[in-house]
Amino acid sequence: MNKIVFRLTLPILFGYLPLGMAFGVLFTTQLDYAWWIAPLMGVVIYAGAGQILAVSLLAADAGLTEVAIAMFVLNARHLFYGLSLLGQFSGAGWRKAYLIFGLTDETYSLLTSRPRGTDRHHEQQVDFRITAFNQAYWIAGCASGALLGEMIAFNSTGIEFALVALFIVLTIEQLKALGDAFPVWTGALAAGIAMLVVPPAHQLMAGIAIVTLVLLFHYRRHRNRIVREEISHD
Repeated sequence: MNKIVFRLTLPILFGYLPLGMAFGVLFTTQLDYAWWIAPLMGVVIYAGAGQILAVSLLAADAGLTEVAIAMFVLNARHLFYGLSLLGQFSGAGWRKAYLIFGLTDETYSLLTSRPRGTDRHHEQQVDFRITAFNQAYWIAGCASGALLGEMIAFNSTGIEFALVALFIVLTIEQLKALGDAFPVWTGALAAGIAMLVVPPAHQLMAGIAIVTLVLLFHYRRHRNRIVREEISHD
């Protein structure tokens, strides 16, 4: 079974190792913490973009509250991932909690797209191993990058762009999936307003608050319009 799981997760291995190494190097070069905390974050937090974002914010002297809120907002989509797989994870026993915890974007894509057999228990075992393999790849990347940054002195200027590049890719993928550019332009406008009127220490929270309010208002208007159209058709 492990050979099958390894073949299934091989593309994720090639993605998680370099990104995890970028996080590890960024962690040890930007923060004054022991190198082993980087892979520890991969164990207890396991949020690629969230971990890189946390390092960037901590390096900029952001407060823990801001870091926690930013990571929650960034990873809130995982709540919907978990809800959509509750039926698939039903009856998994002690594995269920870990399956939910380890549900990254890439793992979710793999679990929902791979061929599945009729033996539910066996398929849940495969899901569990896929999730564990993927996390092991990420932890290995974090550890090797942190050790590299700890042992070899080099100029890491610009490596934090890994986060920017990751967000660009995620934004493009979300834009393709939604087919609607309104959330993207709303986020850009909210960021611009926050930069103009809010002190630097609170710009992130202000931008998140502005875009959240605008999107909630937009959703409410869209829902009310649909309700009115349904009533008029009846």
